[in-house]
Amino acid sequence: MGRANIIPANPEAIFLPYQSRWIADHSRLKLMEKGRQIGLSWSTAYATVSRTALITARYDQWVSSRDDIQARLFLEDCKLWAGNMDLAAQDLGEQVIDPEKKHSAYVLRFANERRIHSMSSNPDAQAGKRGGRVLDEFALHPDPRKLWSIAYPGITWGGSMEVISTHRGSQNFFNGLVREYHEGGNPKKISLHRVTLEDALNDGFLWKLQHSLPDDDERQEMTEADYFNWVKSGAADEESFLQEYMCQPADDNAAFLEYDLIAAAEYPADANWPKLEGGRLYAGIDIGRKKDLTVLWVLEELGDVLYTRHVEALRNMRKSEQEKILWPWIERCVRSGWDATGLGIGWADDAQDKFGEYAVEAVTFTTKVKEALAYPVRASMEDRKIRIPYSNPIRADLRSVTKQVTAAGNIRFTAERTPDGHADHFWALALAIHAAGSAERQPWRPIERDQDPQATQPDENWIPA
Repeated sequence: MGRANIIPANPEAIFLPYQSRWIADHSRLKLMEKGRQIGLSWSTAYATVSRTALITARYDQWVSSRDDIQARLFLEDCKLWAGNMDLAAQDLGEQVIDPEKKHSAYVLRFANERRIHSMSSNPDAQAGKRGGRVLDEFALHPDPRKLWSIAYPGITWGGSMEVISTHRGSQNFFNGLVREYHEGGNPKKISLHRVTLEDALNDGFLWKLQHSLPDDDERQEMTEADYFNWVKSGAADEESFLQEYMCQPADDNAAFLEYDLIAAAEYPADANWPKLEGGRLYAGIDIGRKKDLTVLWVLEELGDVLYTRHVEALRNMRKSEQEKILWPWIERCVRSGWDATGLGIGWADDAQDKFGEYAVEAVTFTTKVKEALAYPVRASMEDRKIRIPYSNPIRADLRSVTKQVTAAGNIRFTAERTPDGHADHFWALALAIHAAGSAERQPWRPIERDQDPQATQPDENWIPA
């Protein structure tokens, strides 16, 4: 079965060597920088169940995950291991752990009355809790530094704290911990583990994976080199691949928007973000035809926050076909900003003829105009006044924009052209924010808006059509 060349040293073992080393490490503070989807959360669940179910166990376990879905999945893994080990465990479902602050957790109780509490990312939910800590996908939390600060005191009277994550930029607190280990003398006495996709493959990961896949899965025909290249080809870009799979944090000094800044603006992964709530709608449209994408970005204004309600990318479509998608949204918007540079001039003219010059603002991209558009994107994120989808392709597109200073002292915003566009999502978002900022604040009566059934959230594998 399968064409993997590397067979684990002990093929009958449940865990691969890098998983076993992590499970066997009982250090008070453990940190794992890892590639994505190599079974570390799964093996951490085993370790968590093993120590919590012991008759001599003295501590509950408090698990913090990226979002509600991940919290439930972690507890499901714990239930699986409890069943495999014939341990008496009761799933108590979702339990309120702080009625005043409305914090809850998914709880698994063992015969010794010790419990595993699996929670989403709110750091405040960790406050005042004694016992072991598991901080999963730590760098993806909105504020990793705050999460560490609140979770760490909980092991004062015993227990350990395990931090597991892929990287999220060079300025993320997670990378700060890794650098402190290597460059600062490791004052926290952290036990550091590092497993890249390449490390996992060298330990027999593909062999293990192929034995769990259906016979007709395309990965059955892959060698380790084939699988590595297959994963790499599916990544949003080179930077994303190195960060997500090879434990190399992206350089935040080179990008206009740091990963932490983008992450703080993102909806939770399980949010129903396309849902309209009756506020004013604004749109940004970056025009493309063959080389680049046409991207529509729709924002809804509620209070002083702009919420993304729809993002659509159109590739290599005739103008008439694109208009069938764009016009219904523009009709619903108070104001829209259009890229009227080059090819976009005719598009903006037609939109103004149809909807009026106030409803459609034609924006010609010059160096100064790009600067005026870009900084409000950053400011909206810094002020927590924008919400954007949790989407790897969108994040990669926003990250692609760099700020450069010319010899004459002028600021230029540039982005490398890729098969997925030329920072088209960034400029569509910038135009939408500009449209909202330049709109007249006059009495306005909301109109009835039914949710577009095609307005769907891009998932982890979303590729612009």
